[in-house]
Amino acid sequence: MRVLRSEAVVRWSKRTLRLGLLLTCFTSIPTSTGCRGIGRFGESRQSIAARRLSRQGTKAMRQGDWTVAETLFTEALDVSNVNDAAHRGMSESLWQKGHRDEAIAHLEKAVQLSAGDPKHMQRLGRMYLEVGRVDEAARQCQIALDSDREWAALWALWGDCQVARNEKDEALSAYHRALSLQPDYPYVQLRTAEIYHQQKRYDRLLATLDRLREDTEVVGDVDEAIRPGAADLLRGIAMRELGRTEESVQFFIASAQKNPEDATSRLQLASIAVETGQPEIAQTWLAQAMRLDPSATRNAGWNVETWLATPPGMVQPGGMPIQPSQPPIIAAQPAASRPRLQ
Repeated sequence: MRVLRSEAVVRWSKRTLRLGLLLTCFTSIPTSTGCRGIGRFGESRQSIAARRLSRQGTKAMRQGDWTVAETLFTEALDVSNVNDAAHRGMSESLWQKGHRDEAIAHLEKAVQLSAGDPKHMQRLGRMYLEVGRVDEAARQCQIALDSDREWAALWALWGDCQVARNEKDEALSAYHRALSLQPDYPYVQLRTAEIYHQQKRYDRLLATLDRLREDTEVVGDVDEAIRPGAADLLRGIAMRELGRTEESVQFFIASAQKNPEDATSRLQLASIAVETGQPEIAQTWLAQAMRLDPSATRNAGWNVETWLATPPGMVQPGGMPIQPSQPPIIAAQPAASRPRLQ
């Protein structure tokens, strides 16, 4: 009986000690701190609700339903203004609407709340770069690279920052690093090819685009989407510069078909038509280019008024007469590829 009573006393003593410790903790906390403690519990529930709304908003955004997405992100921020995902989502919604300053402000808040999440920083760097704040974009990228040097999208951004600074060799190094981490990266492959074009390194340009898979899903942010027909246009320019004119025509026509709003490929085709003594076809391509982008057409050196108002074969850029001595190239294309005025 004594042993049993002793064990009961020990158990009772332990319970009393625990209760005493709890009472001491509560009575030693000031009233204001206790209120904040209660508030933290409420904020936790609010954070859960905000995260749920943010996830729903992100899903709507990926489905292209920007109105629903913005509503959900707004509700998430009403519930909790300290949710970085909600600020990121609101930033994307505002950016899509063209409200760039507000979008950047929300993304800056997301970076702050996330303690420098590299994904937020990479996107913020892209936004800075888009509005011409190159140094700030580079700074965001540098800080993010300090945290994650194995993410290809960060090296792509660093390359773009160097292009904006006209540091082409530095940009190439960054793009090559990105491709070493992610070989199938169409955006970076095209950016690399564009630098080779500017450097007149056409063999390297073609070698880079030979590895391009245009059907590869674009990885990265929306700003990294590639222009339709861009690869064909670059291939056509390289082929033309290397003297492979017939092949270049095929690529320029493919580029024009893939991007009906681009005048550049049409100007290239018009120029080739002039060189090969086909002024009527040159007029057709030139008329299309003029309709799409009058400024680019005039800046390319075409006397548009003369070309579109006089009989074909009278003049060409530079005022020299056309000598139709070469065999036709464009005229030999399939009927479906022939230019048609709308």
